[in-house]
Amino acid sequence: MSKSSQPAFQFPTAEIEVERAVSELRYGRPVVISEGDRKIAAVALDCVAPSLFDQFAAITENRHGLLLTAPRAARLGIGTERDVITPLAGLSFDAASRLAYALDAEKPVLCQPADALASQSAELARLALLLPAMVLADVTTMGDRFAGCCEIASSRLRGADAARQRFDKVVRTRVPLKDLGDADFVIFRGGLAQKDQVAIVVGKPDVSKTVPIRIHSSCITGDLCGSLKCDCGDQLRNGLTLLKQAGGGVLIYLDQEGRGTGIGAKMRAYGYQHLGLDTIDADAELGLAEDHRRYEAAVAMLRLLDISKVAVYTNNPTKIAGLKLGGIEVEARAPVNGRVTAENENYLRTKTLRAGHMMDLETLVAAE
Repeated sequence: MSKSSQPAFQFPTAEIEVERAVSELRYGRPVVISEGDRKIAAVALDCVAPSLFDQFAAITENRHGLLLTAPRAARLGIGTERDVITPLAGLSFDAASRLAYALDAEKPVLCQPADALASQSAELARLALLLPAMVLADVTTMGDRFAGCCEIASSRLRGADAARQRFDKVVRTRVPLKDLGDADFVIFRGGLAQKDQVAIVVGKPDVSKTVPIRIHSSCITGDLCGSLKCDCGDQLRNGLTLLKQAGGGVLIYLDQEGRGTGIGAKMRAYGYQHLGLDTIDADAELGLAEDHRRYEAAVAMLRLLDISKVAVYTNNPTKIAGLKLGGIEVEARAPVNGRVTAENENYLRTKTLRAGHMMDLETLVAAE
């Protein structure tokens, strides 16, 4: 076979291009997003160096602007339910940063609704676990000023969604757990960024019947360090105990810190909570919605474990909705609670009153 006729490797291009764009954003470099003949250049304010911010302004002849997502715009008093763009001409890196996520920022004088292409840059930032404060410029008519920068078509961003459910089982190994006995840790690899995700199989659940499960998103502060600001560590350990008491089940442990925003944004939000904001308003100050977690990975993992019907230990209705959307039958739900403390009571109250979590908080408070 001649070299010219040899077959070439075929890769799933959409997710590769998305991951390359995500990597460039995290390195603080511009990414060009295109749709048809139109192109916008974007850098993430969360990562870009001040010197490159200034260079971006110069190259775009000060025609750059800052994307303010709808939650951030609302916190600034802009009467809109859409993302907006405000001009950055003449503003320094520090001034742009204050406008993007500082508590004391003033409402911008000028702003206009962001179109779909500009808003997609925020989704790329979220995939990169960065704040969705994007510095943008329309570079359609700017020739090759951004030649050499990573370029991605907007259709690729939409096409990468299929990768979220593409997982493979890597290994299954027995691990003895305190107070629970032997459990199996099953490792899955896949999704965007090829993350490793973990399923903890407690006991010997019968997968031909309804299997008790819990979906638990990672919380470094609560799960590992015993933070009193949340109930996550208690929910993790109590969830495993409930699965044991049920005769066996599966805990899906998902790598999506800070309700899917990443540890950096989570710590910024913690700082705002120390100043009196609740968790939802703190995230909104950073341009984030109340919950960015997704559950395609959980659906894929359950299917690879041959589980199609579940009883879920959760207080969160969005987890149930995510499972049903993925075709998993949810036969029943039961709560899983943690200890109510002076430090986490307001957090739990916010989850109940503003995020719709199914929790009888007053009974839990009375029981302490």
